[in-house]
Order: sequence, then structure tokens, then C-alpha cells
Amino acid sequence: MRAIVIDDERLARKELITLLNQLETVEVVGEAVNVDDAKEKIEQLQPDVIFLDIQMPEKTGFDLLEELDHVPHVIFTTAYDEYALKAFQVNALDYLLKPVEPKRLEEAINRLIGKIEGFAKSQEAAAGQNQKKLTLEDQVFVKDGDRCWFVRLSNVRLFESDGNYIKVYFDNFKPMIHKSLNALDERLDEKSFFRASRKHIINLGWVEGIEPWFNGGLVVTLRGGDRIEVSRRQAARFKEMMSL
Repeated sequence: MRAIVIDDERLARKELITLLNQLETVEVVGEAVNVDDAKEKIEQLQPDVIFLDIQMPEKTGFDLLEELDHVPHVIFTTAYDEYALKAFQVNALDYLLKPVEPKRLEEAINRLIGKIEGFAKSQEAAAGQNQKKLTLEDQVFVKDGDRCWFVRLSNVRLFESDGNYIKVYFDNFKPMIHKSLNALDERLDEKSFFRASRKHIINLGWVEGIEPWFNGGLVVTLRGGDRIEVSRRQAARFKEMMSL
């Protein structure tokens, strides 16, 4: 697995890299000293996992996750335990306190290996597709104010446009992200997500019921009760996708 170590403290970086170099399953391909440096290295080197410090000058590790288009697996490394709850709210794979113990590091790596192997079949199936498309198995980082989450797209039932923002519906949450619905539509796998109208993109796996609506349109009911109108223009295409 390709890894990048991100920490503003040189000694902490070197100690962690030394531990990682002792593991046959990990290759350290880069290191970064701050968020801007890390963002550039991640985009350039495309690591499988990042070891991420939280408290860094100017921007935090959480700020980095918000700025990334594609988030690798994340293992936080920090000297402070007060961020643990927030770290797991964004579905971090693990949270290691400095100085990092070799045994805890190996446990985190083994957990990551198991997770990657679990997705191997789905990754192989998607190998012939456009890799830039986001599938149901992908995770996205969502930040709204002080709240942040790592959300698997299979759990997102609906995207709703609201001005220059998008409301993301999952579980009992509806956080807002600063993005256009058109830009999001281009990133999503069209086999799993459907542009119902100018305001909505729905997860087809959440469709529970369909009924006729005015002027040749449709109303779709999602699991959980959300009712979304499908425009007349999109209704025929929707019927075709949802039919045998």
C-alpha cells in the first residue's frame, strides 16, 4: 500500500516513516509538512492511505480532508486525544496517539488491508469504467460548519440543489456542501444515480415507489418517505432505467 506521512514536526515524520518501513505491506511514497504541501503530494502520488496529523500551522488535518476531491484512507496521528470523537465521525480508519506504538500501527495497517481486500471485487468490476466516476462504494467527505462526516455514497439517498449549495440526505442528516448540482452529476455513476430534475439527483437503490404526476411527470418515493418529482423530460428515461 502506498502511503504519505503528513506532519509539521520533522522528528515525528521520521519516526513514523521508520516504523512503516519495517512493514512489508506499506511503501512510504512521500511526506508533507502542511496542508497545502499534502494536497499537492496526494494529487500527484495518489496514495492508498495517509497518516495525518491534526494540529498543523494555518490549516488542520480536517481542513485538508475538506479540500480533497478524492479522499484516501485516513489514519490520524496526533499527540492529543480530544479529537478522537471528531476523527471517528469522519470515519477515520484509526486514531494513533504519539509516540506511535509499533503494535498499534500494525493493527491499523491490518485493518486497512482487510478493508481494501473487501472492496477488491467491486474495484475489479469497475476497472473497465471511467475511474473518475464516483460509485456506490466510494466515500465522500462532507463538512457543514463544525460537523463533518465520511459518507459512503450507497447511504446517500438524495442530493438537492439549494442556490450555490447542495443538500446531502443520509441517515437523519442534511448537511450543505458548496458545489453545483451539475458538477456533481458529472462525477456520479449514472447506473446508480439519476438526475430527476434541475433540483434533484436520486439514488436509484433507494426508490420505493413511482406514481404518475402532472403533465407526464412522475413522483418517486424513496425509502424513508422523501417524495421527489421527476420532470416530464426525464420521466421516459427514468421509466426505461427502472424497467426490466
